[in-house]
Amino acid sequence: MSRFAIGLDYGTNSCRSLLVNIDTGEELGSKVFAYPSGSLGILTDPSDPNVARQNPQDYLDGIIDIVRGAVEQAKEKDDSFDPASIIGLGIDTTGSTPIPVNEEGTPLALTPEFKDNLNAHVWLWKDHTSHEEAAAITAKAEEMRPEYLAKCGGTYSSEWWWSKIWHCKKADLEVFAAAYSWVEHCDWLPAVLTGNQKPENVVRSVCAAGHKAMYAEDWNGLPDKEFLAALDPDLASLRDRLFDKAWPSDKKAGELTDEWAEKLGLKAGISVAVGAFDAHMGAVGSGVAEGTLVKILGTSTCDITVLPNQADLADVPGVCGVVDGSVLPGHYGVEAGQSAVGDIFLWFVNHLVPESYGFTVDEKFMEMERRLSVLKPGETGLLALDWNNGNRTILVDVRLTGLILGQTLHTEAHEIYRTLIEATAFGALTIIKRMEEYGIPVDRVINTGGLAVKNATLMQIYADILGRPLQVAASDQTCALGAAIFGAVCGGDAELKDVQSRCCRLRDVSYEPIPENQAVYEKIYGLYREIHDAFGSASWEGSLANVMKDLLSIREQQRKG
Repeated sequence: MSRFAIGLDYGTNSCRSLLVNIDTGEELGSKVFAYPSGSLGILTDPSDPNVARQNPQDYLDGIIDIVRGAVEQAKEKDDSFDPASIIGLGIDTTGSTPIPVNEEGTPLALTPEFKDNLNAHVWLWKDHTSHEEAAAITAKAEEMRPEYLAKCGGTYSSEWWWSKIWHCKKADLEVFAAAYSWVEHCDWLPAVLTGNQKPENVVRSVCAAGHKAMYAEDWNGLPDKEFLAALDPDLASLRDRLFDKAWPSDKKAGELTDEWAEKLGLKAGISVAVGAFDAHMGAVGSGVAEGTLVKILGTSTCDITVLPNQADLADVPGVCGVVDGSVLPGHYGVEAGQSAVGDIFLWFVNHLVPESYGFTVDEKFMEMERRLSVLKPGETGLLALDWNNGNRTILVDVRLTGLILGQTLHTEAHEIYRTLIEATAFGALTIIKRMEEYGIPVDRVINTGGLAVKNATLMQIYADILGRPLQVAASDQTCALGAAIFGAVCGGDAELKDVQSRCCRLRDVSYEPIPENQAVYEKIYGLYREIHDAFGSASWEGSLANVMKDLLSIREQQRKG
């Protein structure tokens, strides 16, 4: 009898499922549920654009819809399919996405007292209200515990665990006082499904704890109380109500309860894997390995690679953490990423592309791609910084902003679009160079996400700039696939490598760097690094007087052939 697993992927605007045959790799069912609350599932505050929250009820409603939907699709596709043959379930979510909960583990937003209080809801990863707290954590850690920062790239982020919790206290003392504890989204859902919802019973993810909460075995778990008290005594008190140990996703969070088995139409008692963040699961579902970087191309990007944990690996400044077991067992997981990619393109087409390119968003994108595909590298004479939503790696500064340089009265929309694509690729190359600088090899790049599938011109530009072959994962749901793989591993005698070898496939298309394009982009990248460092680094010294003229020289050379 074939064995099956189901993976659940909780994204920013929706959640989705994937039901996969772990013996053949065949994907039998998938369902998407758009979060109904707020705007595209996000609760916002018109007075503060940094606010981004979610309603935990959307998560609970969604899980029933997407699991039952995937099972029904599998039955339609294969008459012999039996839900009883599903041996495990895995979950990934966005992060850091912490939830304030009471003593029973119930999110405060699901209680009558706090249901209308925005601060009692889920603090979504992209909530940037805590940038002042993040800066204060960085400064205090530099003074007292530099080793904490060394493991998370040298700078603590407003997107992460402690800064959000601390900001909650400053913004809404009533919510902070009512929160017995806080739980990451990726830990809360497995806890709900397994009946382990009380904070002291929740099995915590080393992926979430290590990359976002300054957790490490080197200092026995979370930051010590002396350090937390130096930030705020209430954070030190909270530590006693959090956790001491975190686990990788090849460990069980528990078993599916009778109640939830009935709701989902699954067999009670199947294994539920420890949760993790979406990008890390997506890397597993794409076939990540040493020397392979998995790049999840979407509204933002997340870059994941691994290195055996026997390797002598120094701390890497500017990345989002180096954590043992956060991706693959027995390996360091290295995370980096960019705060905006696809949403830069969408912003541009929604606000600045004229109707002469088309009337709908899709028409405008198609027309711009048609026009830019015939341009040579450097022919636009433009250069941009991809910081429209701040910089996640390697500068880790949410208060940086975007820039387009080199415009003239003849500049056209598709030229700017190409330049924005190039800027995001230059940002990606900067990440790779930082990894290699510290001994982490990146020989090839596997891409996943909508942009990797839909935009061949973008992929070729990326290959030319990165100087490496680019491949594309075959599955459209690599995050959910990675979660399903861990569900399978926890659910029976399935070895991770074996399941990956059967389930993780690549599309036939491969993008190879074009040498003459690569040579031009190397020159332009030098100029990108000049403005990158000038605007992003307080220690930069130099002059930008050459940049515009060098861009014009490259443009003239390319246009003359």
